[in-house]
Amino acid sequence: MERTETTRLPEVSGLLDGIPGQRVPSPAAETAPGRPHVRPWRLLPTATGTPFTFGYAVVLALTSLITEYADPGLVHSLLQGSSTDVDHLVRTPVLVLAASALWIVGGLLSPYAVGFLLVLTALERRIGGARTAVVFLLGHVLATLATEVPVGLAVLAGQLPDSSLHRLDYGISFGVAASFGALTGLLRPWVRWPLLVLFGATLVQDLVAFSDPLSNWGHLMSLGIGVATWPLVRRWRGVGRGVR
Repeated sequence: MERTETTRLPEVSGLLDGIPGQRVPSPAAETAPGRPHVRPWRLLPTATGTPFTFGYAVVLALTSLITEYADPGLVHSLLQGSSTDVDHLVRTPVLVLAASALWIVGGLLSPYAVGFLLVLTALERRIGGARTAVVFLLGHVLATLATEVPVGLAVLAGQLPDSSLHRLDYGISFGVAASFGALTGLLRPWVRWPLLVLFGATLVQDLVAFSDPLSNWGHLMSLGIGVATWPLVRRWRGVGRGVR
């Protein structure tokens, strides 16, 4: 009866231990799945990895420095000229919709400034810069119109005073809220739903407080706009750089 010799890995490995550069990998090592590398710096934008978010962040940093250190009269004039109030939307809609997104309410340390960096960086790494800009602008433009058009109609109906036509309105918060809503559509369900519930509850709490109802309604609308883009962003997934 013929006997078949089997290879014993421990003995072979022991013979090769003395030879430089020689090692016999174990089957478990070959089949073990790779562990994900945690790279915290990828949470922030870079000029090459996320050029849209990085360039936009530089502009916002400059305008925030202006609001902090420039003459208060000049700052007020700039903000007033960038306001998406009803009067400006009727006369120069494109100009003020673009200009109002160049300022951060509360400066660089506001929650929406931090959210801008984290949310838009994550979204751009998944769907690319141009598509991230589309999502941001959808939230910014549509939520602005959805909150300001009723104000104009209410003034025409005599329900609000004429001063409501010149209400100061600017900032990036609508775009950030829409981007957050879109980003959650690319996350796993066990991460997506708790984040949506937590952020949505925060917005509802702000609305109940009634400190700034127009802006608070706009934030909820922006979040809904972002959620509505899920079919789009899921088709765009993987277009960004550095996404595995």
